[in-house]
Amino acid sequence: MPKDTYPKFRAVAVQAASVFLDRDATIEKMEDLVKNAASNGADLVVFPESFVPAFPVWNIVYAPIDQHDFYRKLFDNAITVGSDAFKKIAQIAKSNKVFLSVGITEKDNISMGAMWNTNLLFDRDGKLLNRHRKLVPTWAEKLTWANGDASQLHPVDTEIGKIGALICGENTNTLSRFSLLAQGEQVHISCYPPVWPFQRPEEGKSYNLTNAITLRAAAHAFEGKVFNIVSSGVLDEDAIQQLSQGDQKIESTLRNAPQPVSLIVGPTGDVIGEPLVGKEGMVEAEIDISQSIILKQAHDIVGYYNRFDIYQLKVNKRSHAPITIEKDELTDQLINSTNKDLENFPTSQDLQKV
Repeated sequence: MPKDTYPKFRAVAVQAASVFLDRDATIEKMEDLVKNAASNGADLVVFPESFVPAFPVWNIVYAPIDQHDFYRKLFDNAITVGSDAFKKIAQIAKSNKVFLSVGITEKDNISMGAMWNTNLLFDRDGKLLNRHRKLVPTWAEKLTWANGDASQLHPVDTEIGKIGALICGENTNTLSRFSLLAQGEQVHISCYPPVWPFQRPEEGKSYNLTNAITLRAAAHAFEGKVFNIVSSGVLDEDAIQQLSQGDQKIESTLRNAPQPVSLIVGPTGDVIGEPLVGKEGMVEAEIDISQSIILKQAHDIVGYYNRFDIYQLKVNKRSHAPITIEKDELTDQLINSTNKDLENFPTSQDLQKV
């Protein structure tokens, strides 16, 4: 008797350094890395937070008054959906026949200066499946990125499973995580920065980014009975030098901050891909979506192991827009009618002929 089957695929989390604030060079580097992953059988390839063109670490280590040059460089190298740079990334997914997730700093054609922390997900044909903007920039990141919205806060149903994504600190937001699970998420993507120096080294114990990422990844995987693909960035020597600008104190802060980690976690909360800390490389694992089935006998927080008569979550999925326009149809009709009359109105050349 035939039975249902469930997706199996190979996931790769890339831990890599951006070519600091150079959009085109970073995309070229990403292309080489995707080719490498695809040649080893990857179906899903995941890149870090704001990988293109770089994570704005300067938000943390400089005073706002000293950040303008960095902000301008970031904006000049940010990506507009539909632009040539965007199309290049889509083509990388298509050429390598992989699902591709990449963190970018996004700009649009409405406000020259506004940017968002965005995750893009493409399918094997280079089609954009999802564009999620981080709902709330974390701490000093507010100096660069605007708030996102929940318009695409949902998992995408694909041949390899239902894929959702959250960016960095969003993986600490219980309601954001639950909203994805409640919409059927099976594979979760988490992307993180190359460094996040929350305290100065000389002030004692700093924010342990490695531990924080690991805890969050395991928690979501275990609670939701999903697979969690975690990709973090790397701060290379070139980025450190460009960021510190000869300031030894800033350089020391960057070098001594706890490193992030890339890893893949299964629905039991156990790590199934060899973790990478503080260096470039790839974490790979075979994913079998069906492994979550038996585990949900014990806890299914979006099924029977909940009390929906007591707890309710409401999500506003309307897109943020700077203006809502209500058309005046009568005026439009008048203008169109007048324009048609003008088309038949004799020109000066017609009058000269007469």
